[in-house]
This record gives sequence, C-alpha cells and structure tokens, in this order.
Amino acid sequence: MEPERIYRVQQNGEIFHAIERGGELRRATGNIFESRAAGAAVPGGLGAVRVLAPVTPSKIVCVGLNYKDHAAETGKPLPAEPLIFIKPSTAVIGPGDPIRLPPGVGRVDHEAEVGIVIGARAHRVPRAKAWDYVLGLICVNDVTARDLQKKESQYTRCKGFDTFAPIGPCIATGLDGAPRRVEGWVNDERRQSSSTQHLIFPIEQLVEFVTFVMTLEPGDIISTGTPEGIGSLQAGDAVKVVVEGVGELVNPVENE
Repeated sequence: MEPERIYRVQQNGEIFHAIERGGELRRATGNIFESRAAGAAVPGGLGAVRVLAPVTPSKIVCVGLNYKDHAAETGKPLPAEPLIFIKPSTAVIGPGDPIRLPPGVGRVDHEAEVGIVIGARAHRVPRAKAWDYVLGLICVNDVTARDLQKKESQYTRCKGFDTFAPIGPCIATGLDGAPRRVEGWVNDERRQSSSTQHLIFPIEQLVEFVTFVMTLEPGDIISTGTPEGIGSLQAGDAVKVVVEGVGELVNPVENE
C-alpha cells in the first residue's frame, strides 16, 4: 500500500477517519487497521475539519533514557535494556488541545518523541517481524512533571496526569526504520533536535521487548524516548513536536 497519512477528524458533528494522499483528504472506508480504503473526498479538506487524536490507545508504552544525550543530561547511566513505563489512556489529547499544568506540582517539561502505532494484536513478536505489526508512526509529547519525577522511583504519577500525552496530528504509514529527525519547539525556540539513528534501542527491538511483556492491541502506541533538550513549559506557551515524514503536533499550554 502506498504511503498515506491517517487522520481522525470531526466535521459537522461527525467523527471519522480520513486518509490524505498527495494533499487530497478522503473519508476512510473499512477498518483503518485491516481493510481501509480512500472513499469520498472530504469537503474543504483539512482546513474544514477539526483534527483529533488519530487513535484512542488502551495504553501508551513509553521508553525512558533511549537517547545517550538525554541520559547524559539527566545524569543517569545508560540502561542495559529498555526502561518502560505506561501512560494511561486518560492522558491522551489531540492536536490543538491544551496541555493543562496541574496546580502545585512544580516544573512540567516537554519531551518530543516518535511513536509507533500498533496495527495488529501483538504478542511476543520477534524483531525480524516487528514492522508486520506496525500501522505507522506518530508524534508524541511525553509531558512530564519533572519535580515529581525526581522525588519518586516510579513514573506513574509524574507522567500520568490528564493532558500529559498529546499525540498526532496523523499516523504516517508506509515508513520504515530509516533515520528521521525529531524536534521539540516551544514558541519559536527549537529546544530539541536529534535523529532516531541515535536511539539506543531501535524500533524493532522495542516491539520485541514490549510484546514479550504485554500484548499490544491495535491503536496502542510505543513511544520511543526523547533526545536531549528537555525544558519547562509555562502557561501561554505553544509546544510543537516535529517528526520528519510524519508531521507537526502543536498544543497550547495553560494552567489547570
């Protein structure tokens, strides 16, 4: 199947998936994980719809310290195997939705990441077959309450607040494990800039590792880790995650 971008959109009160190819947006027919096809054109294209989070994952499995430069900036040793934790589905928001800073938690940071969207039920998948279970790639912002993270050995609280998992704007299909740029911007300042070629544990290994532990369902996401340059967010900021070949995910920041 040729490369395409899958969006989940709302138009005139209706929510549906749509497929973009060559700048043309068409309504998706069938199940996006199994038998999708491009149907009728969406009137007005992307400019006439509200873009939502492309999927509603049952879980987002995040990978910590998966870039050497990020491990160095946090003062932590390189992990011998992937360090994983889970963000709840209730943390998910889509493009344009506000990241809300909880009261009294201190510093809250952005973390620009490449996410892997699972396309088929995956249990103990060998790395050689990893891409058979990947629908496509997505932008993820692993928002983190940094002061809380420094207080605790577990990541559930600091990573799990509502709105702390922006994803989108689309799922880019037809891609592979080739290196791609990952950037994090706050307002007009580029704070993070790296490439997936610097991942300690590559995508194929992550799929194998995570699915040995837990079954991943269609729409679940593995977020592959963030490069150096993490920084704090303030109310009034606009934070952007850019992944080469995928798109740009932009969210405003406000106080809860």
